[in-house]
Amino acid sequence: MNSDSQSASSSDTYSHRLADIVGTLIALVTLTLPVIVIAHYSTNVQNNQQPMTYELPRGED
Repeated sequence: MNSDSQSASSSDTYSHRLADIVGTLIALVTLTLPVIVIAHYSTNVQNNQQPMTYELPRGED
């Protein structure tokens, strides 16, 4: 190991911290947004469906 090497400067630690925050936000959006969209559209489909009715032909006796 070199004893001349410097530790990370404050701007490096800030950029790493910022990258951690941005990465966490991207992960949360990636995990939650599809669930929210699916839940939204699945409830809309159930509310907008027409009831299925069938008319059976009556036999003439």
